Amino acid sequence: MALLFVFVLPLVFYLVRIDVPWQALRFLALGVGWAIATLALFSHVAARRLDQRLSVIGASPTALFFGRQLAIISTGLAVAGIYFVLVAVTQDVPRLPAVALLLLTTVLIAAPLGAVVSLVVPRELEGALALLSIMALQLLVDPGGTAAKLLPLWSTRELSAYAIEPVGAEYLHQGVAHFAITLAVCILIAWTASILRLRPVRLHAPDEQQDATPAAGTTE
Repeated sequence: MALLFVFVLPLVFYLVRIDVPWQALRFLALGVGWAIATLALFSHVAARRLDQRLSVIGASPTALFFGRQLAIISTGLAVAGIYFVLVAVTQDVPRLPAVALLLLTTVLIAAPLGAVVSLVVPRELEGALALLSIMALQLLVDPGGTAAKLLPLWSTRELSAYAIEPVGAEYLHQGVAHFAITLAVCILIAWTASILRLRPVRLHAPDEQQDATPAAGTTE
């Protein structure tokens, strides 16, 4: 039920501002980003002990991390596809392929972003609130300021503007560049942390002489 509400939230974001296409599209992208990031957070937190057990029996931390990311991204793409159809039906978008790119990049960033937040806030409720705070900042800060460009989903502003408004290709280029940098940083942090957390701990072999000496009070 909680995940159902998570996936319905982007629809609420979109319908609230549907009369302003540019804002509706950006609100939708942020809603999808929050939903997928929250799903990733829940998944990584819930599987923490399972991953430790799997790594003990030989599973690769890299395979565990990217396998879970692939599953989350696949789910996110399905959700994004549904909302893309909704936008195509309800809006007259000049550059409809840019909407697909917007939702795709949002999903790809949100999955590792949720994994990064799970490292800092290792509980579901607090982590979801932290992600919601990040999305709120995306809406409240001046999108043209330097601080806004440090936020993970600043690219949604550039790509949504490119999809709706008669702007130049520089918006597309800036959005894609910001997406690529953010994606690389989030994956690198989450992947490295996963490897360090699940790396095997080598135990020293017991001293053979101590093993061969009978314990006190025992007989052959």
